[in-house]
Amino acid sequence: MNRAATFDLTLKRHIRAPREKVFDAFVKAEHARHWMCPRGMTMPVAEFDVRVGGKYRMTMRSRDGDQFTVGGSYREVKRPERIAYTWGWQGENMPNVETLITLALSERDGVTELVMTHSGFQDEAMCASHETGWNSGLNKLCELTDARGQAAVVTLIGDPRSTYVRSVRMGLAEKGVKYTVQNAAPHSPEILAIHPFGRLPALRDGPIEIFETSAILRYVEEAFPGPSLLPGNIRDRARCEQWVSALNSYIDGPLIRRYVLKYVFPADGKPDRAAIDAAVKEMPALLAILDGAYGARDYLAGGAFSIADLILAPMLFYVEMFPEGKALLPKYPNLMRGQAAIRGRASFKETMPPTGA
Repeated sequence: MNRAATFDLTLKRHIRAPREKVFDAFVKAEHARHWMCPRGMTMPVAEFDVRVGGKYRMTMRSRDGDQFTVGGSYREVKRPERIAYTWGWQGENMPNVETLITLALSERDGVTELVMTHSGFQDEAMCASHETGWNSGLNKLCELTDARGQAAVVTLIGDPRSTYVRSVRMGLAEKGVKYTVQNAAPHSPEILAIHPFGRLPALRDGPIEIFETSAILRYVEEAFPGPSLLPGNIRDRARCEQWVSALNSYIDGPLIRRYVLKYVFPADGKPDRAAIDAAVKEMPALLAILDGAYGARDYLAGGAFSIADLILAPMLFYVEMFPEGKALLPKYPNLMRGQAAIRGRASFKETMPPTGA
């Protein structure tokens, strides 16, 4: 993206699709309504009269019901290589400014290069907000036109054996999102390019980059349609956040880092018995807390499946693989009942990690 002093922006994408198909996505309402708004929004109205002097109008709707209408007229239509049209938000409290969008499409070896220039913004803040919206919409355009669908733009970076990587994979599966896995180790160049602390996982949605499991899952929740990953009431959403924080702060250390990983990555070829035994002493109190949190419910944060369950289930999967954990877990029937409910879900079954070295 380049900005000139006049607060213009230029976005470039390479899309694995013929340019005729990409061109159609801009000029046919039945295609545009699927992508020409940011993730998390829908387009109930799309009216196009694609000819020089013709007009268009689109209405975008957010999840909370707010609506935003934009319209303009076509200045140039040259199929399949060029389109130019004005862009102006309509309604009260909207910026009273008309900007110009120019699209240039070229194709080579089945890949279309799209160059979009959106010019004439009054200030940098308006330019930046449109950049964010267009990047999100262009991700959806790639999904619509590329045969790989969402996997063309959504990439999860990390090691599939990681509990946190699996948590995100389960979340993506629950939402029905197709994605590509890019294998990478902690502190690898691929991870450090996104995560300044080098931890797993990281997510790339086109040019949008997110790190930290909880943040990634919240992005997935808001960006994609499908079943919610959060409870439906404010109390249980707070409980979800409470348990996500507790799992990361108090449970992951003793159960995974000081217990499971001492078996998985033994020093000098032998498990670190001192570290394992110390962690095992902590485990009954922690498992009892979790057992009490479940109570008679199948889910950790109330009556619905949530991000908290996505984070805990992969941890306990590994704990049960090793002797002390396997012996301890059956002593906590609420916890085991909750885990049985999670393990019966397709998202859990579809994301089984490789267990070899």
